[in-house]
Amino acid sequence: MPTFRQLYDRLGVGLWALGFSVAAIQAAVTQSRAVVPVYRRSVDTFFAHQPLYNVEQSMGFLYAPAFAVLYTPFMELGPVFGDFLWRLLGFAVLTAAAVKQVRKIEGPNRIWLLSYGLFLALPLSLGAMRNGQATVLLTGACWLLTFATLEGRRAEAFLWASVAIIAKPTAIVMILLCGALRPRLIPVLILSLLFVFAIPYAFAPVDYVNAQHHEFIRMLTSMGVDKSGPFRTADFTAPFTAIGMPLAESTATVLRIVAAALTLAAVIWFDRQAEKSLAALAIFLAGAFYMTVLNPRVETNTYVMLAVPAAITIAYLWREEQSGALRVVLSAAIFLCGFSGVERHVLEFLDLWFRPIAMSLIALPLLWRLWDRTRKRTVSVSSRAYG
Repeated sequence: MPTFRQLYDRLGVGLWALGFSVAAIQAAVTQSRAVVPVYRRSVDTFFAHQPLYNVEQSMGFLYAPAFAVLYTPFMELGPVFGDFLWRLLGFAVLTAAAVKQVRKIEGPNRIWLLSYGLFLALPLSLGAMRNGQATVLLTGACWLLTFATLEGRRAEAFLWASVAIIAKPTAIVMILLCGALRPRLIPVLILSLLFVFAIPYAFAPVDYVNAQHHEFIRMLTSMGVDKSGPFRTADFTAPFTAIGMPLAESTATVLRIVAAALTLAAVIWFDRQAEKSLAALAIFLAGAFYMTVLNPRVETNTYVMLAVPAAITIAYLWREEQSGALRVVLSAAIFLCGFSGVERHVLEFLDLWFRPIAMSLIALPLLWRLWDRTRKRTVSVSSRAYG
């Protein structure tokens, strides 16, 4: 018979699973506010050998041609059962990544750590789960790719790099970071990209697939430059746009380049200095921050990618630090941030500009705290070595 303490420690995990179940059932009943119809149409379009992309607007299908092949089994199972299994796939991969991360963190009460982290991340994650967004699968795949890279597991790195780039092309950011961390894995990562590009040729004529790859590359290169389309980004430029002072695209590009250099420096430092149990968490948190706040194609629900690693980090700091206001403030902030879309008028007021500000104010202190703890640990180890 489980004790009250055991039930309490597992409560967050139960709420995480229950939240997903409710979101999936709601999506199946209402069939609204979901992106999966775009995925289903892409399968029909692909096998009809019709154009997948609208490069002029950069809206609709924004994935590699291989995504249409990946979604085909879910399409064949129908809009209810197939779409549920698609949501379940993303949920399972993301949850598996969080579980693996917590298992690597040393110390007591790791079940509570996982439970509290998933509980904090739940409000920010429900929207993406309900909509069936590929970002959920992308988050788990990139996180597992980080583990595989640091552990030097070539087969796993190939698998998760392939899944991540199929899920969303923004995975290239994490793939580049992993290549920089472990240059010996670069051939494996390149092979995964070639594999993803080769998949559609097994299901469609060569000329058609060539044309779709060409349009896909055109779309990727135009999305960050051409802002004439209807898409409105929720990245770091959104707050400036909201107050009527939009950043020039050249300025935004320079800031993204500077942030990319800082992110690369941070992940290399964490790889060399942080404890093995925390290195993957710190590296993925830094990468996820760049892939959301600095991503010119980020949407409000995309912040699920940053929510889960940030919440796990908060839970870790809560366990390790017996006092301090930071853990309390960040816990409340990330939990309440997910309720910004509950009421329609609040959503209209906060949409686009709020989450990049809120998640920056959450993620940056977490990265600083991980850096500070790692620095102090390094100094302490050096002092003992030379003392």
